[in-house]
Amino acid sequence: MSQFSTNPESQKFEKIPTSIFSTAKDASIHVAHQIADLIKEKAKKGEQAVLGLATGSTPTQVYDELVRMHREEGLSFKNVVTFNLDEYYPMDPDSIHSYVYFMKEYLFDHIDIKPENIHIPDGTLEREDIYTFCKEYENKINSLGGLDIQVLGIGRTGHVGFNEPGSAITSQTRLIALDSLTILDAASGFFGVENVPKRAITMGVGTIMNADKIFLMAWGESKSSIIQKTVEGDQTPHIPATFLQQHDNVEIILDEASSADLTRVKTPWLVGPIGWDDATLRKAVVWLSLFLEKPILKLREEDYSEHGMNDVLTTIGSAYNVNIRIFNEVQHTITGWPGGKPNEDDTYRPERKSPFPKRVLIFSPHPDDDIISMGGTFIRLADQGHEVHVAYQTSGNIAVFDDEALRFADFVMDYHNNFGSGSDEISKLYEEVRTSIENKQPGQVDSESVKTIKGMIRRGEAKATARYVGLPDENIHFLDLPFYETGKVRKNPIGPEDIKITKDLISKIKPHQIYAAGDLSDPHGTHRVCLNAVFDSLRELKDEPWMKDCWTWLYRGAWQEWGIEEIEMAVPLSPEETDRKRTGIFKHQSQKDRPLFPGTDKREFWQRADDRTKTTAKLYDKLGLAEYEAMEAFVRWKELD
Repeated sequence: MSQFSTNPESQKFEKIPTSIFSTAKDASIHVAHQIADLIKEKAKKGEQAVLGLATGSTPTQVYDELVRMHREEGLSFKNVVTFNLDEYYPMDPDSIHSYVYFMKEYLFDHIDIKPENIHIPDGTLEREDIYTFCKEYENKINSLGGLDIQVLGIGRTGHVGFNEPGSAITSQTRLIALDSLTILDAASGFFGVENVPKRAITMGVGTIMNADKIFLMAWGESKSSIIQKTVEGDQTPHIPATFLQQHDNVEIILDEASSADLTRVKTPWLVGPIGWDDATLRKAVVWLSLFLEKPILKLREEDYSEHGMNDVLTTIGSAYNVNIRIFNEVQHTITGWPGGKPNEDDTYRPERKSPFPKRVLIFSPHPDDDIISMGGTFIRLADQGHEVHVAYQTSGNIAVFDDEALRFADFVMDYHNNFGSGSDEISKLYEEVRTSIENKQPGQVDSESVKTIKGMIRRGEAKATARYVGLPDENIHFLDLPFYETGKVRKNPIGPEDIKITKDLISKIKPHQIYAAGDLSDPHGTHRVCLNAVFDSLRELKDEPWMKDCWTWLYRGAWQEWGIEEIEMAVPLSPEETDRKRTGIFKHQSQKDRPLFPGTDKREFWQRADDRTKTTAKLYDKLGLAEYEAMEAFVRWKELD
């Protein structure tokens, strides 16, 4: 069900009907059921259902639900004809990067669709044959009466399909050059930006606009800005998705994170009267302070009245009282004692003073997320005498360059040769690793030996960092969760073994504090799966007596920070602590200078961490709070309270 109000007044800024769901899974099930209803309705009439399908991470859960309905409810696809939006060019259909491979893996190999009813642009064509192919692709769609439903994702440039900025509303299926941002977004899946094709064959905007019904889906915070422009902005060829405003049967389908910049979500008081609770009041006052560039305590009654917040004054009281209340709330989030300050009044502190010292368990999805995301807090917890444990949930082995693995293999070989302890077995291993790397194709899965070496590299770096912070070796835990060990960017779903491993460690340590990565903007999805492993484990352990004293804090990673209005604990860092954190990040040498999967951000991880924590400190300063060098932020998970 849609999570937010569908009152027309609340959507007055929106130019396209938009539905917001609690999670991407809920939203995907909604879309899948709409597709299934069409298929069944057409089957009853003896007609074919013509579907336009998308690829990428956005529609995968739609396909999962359609496959489930086929297996468990008998949904047949024998009357379905599909046309995929696009394909990279050039691209071999057997490549793991091809959309032919993608569609087989996620949908076609698991349903009863007729092979002759599947249409995907051909990435193997000779250049001179592309124009004719594209005309025939259009003719096939038109001969079937057009698309009944078109499923879309959206790129961060606002592209739909591969219709990049500048695409005309009348454009049809064609070869197109990819935007540099689109290429960067695809780099993770191709194991490096240099491996991403620079062109693609795509349906045109005009082809899409001719569909009877369009679903455009978006998940995650990284899409919130372009969604706001698409839904509330002006139509422009610079954002091709805005042309959907002209379609009379389109629905934007969002999860909560991707809806964050819509007016009714970000600033609902600008839409109309709302019910004021503590969270909304804090959000509004923080927004007003930053928007007007005035400290909270300097906000005046006319500031509230002129920005849609007059009812705050009539409902809650004077500007002075509201200012004091919110200022104190924000101030009370700041603490230099993330594990609680002993022998002090903790009434207004985010963490309890007792017990002290605490047993602390930090979950790090990759072998460097702990130091990148909460390194200052990590160091401070150890310095302040808590029993700190760190659990590295995955090996991170796919994020190591091949030449780095070969360098370590060289070291082992040279060591044995120089010390007279060489062996045929070591020589064989070295030769196997060298040959495997030399013959490896872009995106090809590493051999087991290479994966092992890459995992050892990351494990060694993680140990170096944890030891630098001050942890004994017995407090450093490597979980190597099975879901991750595919050797590919795409991972397996979370399974019982992942939960068992996580739960066993929590039960062994019986922590008073858990820190976990709540960063759902991770472009590979690993953070999301790792977080679910922690949450599912805690739910299964909730009746254990020691769980009553266990609090869980969520940190953010390298991509996004908590909004100031959300933060419940802010740990200030001095310049010296910022330097120590940076040194800890530098221990991860395989990720230094140029990480293998940088996403669209070319900065090194230490730069991202510096900029993120310094920005948080500056925002607190703008609100009128004390000025710090940097701040790390946390939100408490309270589901089990």
